[in-house]
Amino acid sequence: MTIATVVVFGILLLSGASVISLLYPSRVRDRIVDQADEASRRITTLIDDRKFPGPIPPQAGVGLLQVVNLDGEVVAASAGLEGRPPLTLERPAGGDSRVSSRVCLPEGCLVVVGTSNRSTAYGSVVAYAAIREPFQLEASYVAAILFGASGVLLALMGWGAWYGVGHVLAPVERIRRGLERISAEDLSRRIEVPGTQDEVAELATTVNDTLARLEDAVARHRRFVSDASHELRTPITALMVRLEAGMEERTGEDWRAALNDARRLSDIVQDLLLMARLDAGANIRQERIDLGRLVEEEAGRRPGRLPVTLSLEPCVIVRGNRLRLARLFTNLLSNADRYGDTRVRVSVCRRGEEALLEVSDDGPGIPEDMRETVFERFTRLDTTRSRDTGGSGLGLPIARDIARAHGGDLRIGEGPETRLVLCLPAD
Repeated sequence: MTIATVVVFGILLLSGASVISLLYPSRVRDRIVDQADEASRRITTLIDDRKFPGPIPPQAGVGLLQVVNLDGEVVAASAGLEGRPPLTLERPAGGDSRVSSRVCLPEGCLVVVGTSNRSTAYGSVVAYAAIREPFQLEASYVAAILFGASGVLLALMGWGAWYGVGHVLAPVERIRRGLERISAEDLSRRIEVPGTQDEVAELATTVNDTLARLEDAVARHRRFVSDASHELRTPITALMVRLEAGMEERTGEDWRAALNDARRLSDIVQDLLLMARLDAGANIRQERIDLGRLVEEEAGRRPGRLPVTLSLEPCVIVRGNRLRLARLFTNLLSNADRYGDTRVRVSVCRRGEEALLEVSDDGPGIPEDMRETVFERFTRLDTTRSRDTGGSGLGLPIARDIARAHGGDLRIGEGPETRLVLCLPAD
């Protein structure tokens, strides 16, 4: 940025200085010539019919004035030139009434302009007006001033660009150094947010938010791996024990228990695979589905411990994947059948732009402070139930993930009973 700033503005400044150093002296000299010309013309007008009784008074701001006849004699002069010889003997020629010249004297150079008049009180004369040439007209002086000032300005601009860009990028460098110190082993570090309230501060805030999400994701991953390992270890151990016992005793009960453990192990693995696909956000084929009909088919296909009462509104259409929505409903139905006392109720209706599926049971209900905890993976509220006889703790988390993958959500409804309410966008 500094090099680019210096190069671009250097070209502009040096070009401008060159143009000014070339044009300024000629423009100033033109103004001086015009002023002297006006003064000399006034003199010729004043002496048309009379002579000056004394020194010629200043004319048009010019004080060095002479009137010279054809013989080269000074017949009138201003106070500063009395008794002095003619400033110049150049006269207008070629039908022109004006002559302009530059005369250098020991005390300095003059711009002299003369105007001829053939019928004056002095006869045929030439009236001269002279103006001292300012030292600024020296080309070398003007160039030195302009190029020197341009160099100083360019140096200040380069320093300002270096300091300004460095000041702006200093917080970015601090962010880079902070990120360099963060590793997967310690994601609790955060970046210092500068108090400038600009884009860099917004960048630091975004980085901190990203780190927080990353820390949460890594923590969830670690918990998931730990819980999954424990969940798989339990049925595998039980399966091995029963198989070993079965090899010796060969009783049908042991074989059935081993088969149940194997099935439970298979269910856990299937749940883990499904959750991995949901976490990966893989694209799935979607279609228009009548939610009520889907619920009716799945409820009739799955035998349960408790009777199921259906209240289905017709033509409640949603867009989604049939297999995953069926898995969502069966997870809710299994949860209600496991914890309900005497009955399970299922209703489907449409409210505005949402399709609602509600599964409720008359069981003990879910405490209010645990209504989000139940959606965490491998969570069980019934602490008296052993891991090898209950569910895997993945049913409700999978159901919520499927709901959110379809643009909806799954929540716990209010009331003493357990009410699981699924909201999906209606089609």
